[in-house]
Amino acid sequence: MTYTTVGSDEAARLRNEVVDRLVADGAIFSPEVEAVMRKVPRHAFAPEATLGKAYAPYSAVITKTDEHGLQLSSVSAPQIQAMMLEQALVRPGMRVLEIGSGGLNAAYLAELVGEAGDVVTVDIDSTVTDRARRLLDEHGCGRVRVVCVDAAEPLDDLGTFDLVMVTAGAWDIPPAWTERLTPGGRLVVPLRMRGLTRSVAFVRVDDHLESESAFVCGFVPMQGSTAHREELLLVAGAPEIGLRFDDGLPADPSLLANAVTTPRVELWTGVEVGRGELVDTLQMHLAITLPGFCVMTVDPDLDTGIVTPSNRSFSLAAVDGTDFAYLTVRRTEDDKGVEYGVHALGPTASGFAKIVADHVRAWDRDRRGGPNPVFRVYPAGTPDAQILADRIIDKVHSRISLAWPPA
Repeated sequence: MTYTTVGSDEAARLRNEVVDRLVADGAIFSPEVEAVMRKVPRHAFAPEATLGKAYAPYSAVITKTDEHGLQLSSVSAPQIQAMMLEQALVRPGMRVLEIGSGGLNAAYLAELVGEAGDVVTVDIDSTVTDRARRLLDEHGCGRVRVVCVDAAEPLDDLGTFDLVMVTAGAWDIPPAWTERLTPGGRLVVPLRMRGLTRSVAFVRVDDHLESESAFVCGFVPMQGSTAHREELLLVAGAPEIGLRFDDGLPADPSLLANAVTTPRVELWTGVEVGRGELVDTLQMHLAITLPGFCVMTVDPDLDTGIVTPSNRSFSLAAVDGTDFAYLTVRRTEDDKGVEYGVHALGPTASGFAKIVADHVRAWDRDRRGGPNPVFRVYPAGTPDAQILADRIIDKVHSRISLAWPPA
């Protein structure tokens, strides 16, 4: 395609600069993705942003918010778009369905599938699809089909696709997505499991989907019939402490009522990690093995110092009856990394802190430096006996299994 607005020399310089950065960082490794990200003028699909913000390698451009400032739509960061395009393995001639419109990613996909391919992009919000249609038409991508629809509903009139790429955070995998996939087709989706989001590349294998890769990411959440919100538990006596549960609150949240009246227990694990070391497998290990796993946040405006996490907006945590615990870190003596520790509160906090610390040590011993678990998606109602899993997460439309490959 020939873009009607190619942009200034400065835009071209910034575009090449960000691609150079992503190649150096390993986010881009195929010549096809590199070429398309050098060619398509990203800033033309993010007119709300300055050139500098449009080409910031690790930052999204927000294009729509609600009355409370909550993000409803965005142009994903270049690093995220590159990562997902690499996961998708797009080839000339493919039919591609994009769920979550913005215009830019559809333009990338149209370039990658070529004249012999086909790209359909859908979104539930008409203002988003109107914007995508306008930008695609203005910049030479008129052959991309734009449809306003809730993609969780049946999409029979759109045909089948070799690739379904979801560009909004999903909590569930509705049947409409897998039914639109050809045998052996791929689904790339930012999937939230136990409060953790991973961009997962699935392949359709017989009656289920099976993952080939998974990477940490963050996305604007899905709207419509598959929208799902985390449940927030505010700890009694400490309104600054919020415990966010993705799959339902504890059976009796009132048991935590006296937790913050007890002295805080601190236990250091001896597990040290270097600066820049990936700990995504630690997150998944705890999400799988800790029954009361959740994410703790602390309101900075109400903070009284009862808890002192290293990250107030996202701390791995867990609840066990009357106790709760969270992970924190401290600098190592040589200042080359950090050591993981556990803080716990509640009448039996010492015992619970040891349980959580033992899980961290088990990760260090058995999972550190290894692969993520294999994720498999089965239709809701599939019997346990037919699912290979270390843990099964039940959604509305699907059962998601997580199984660690042999060490």
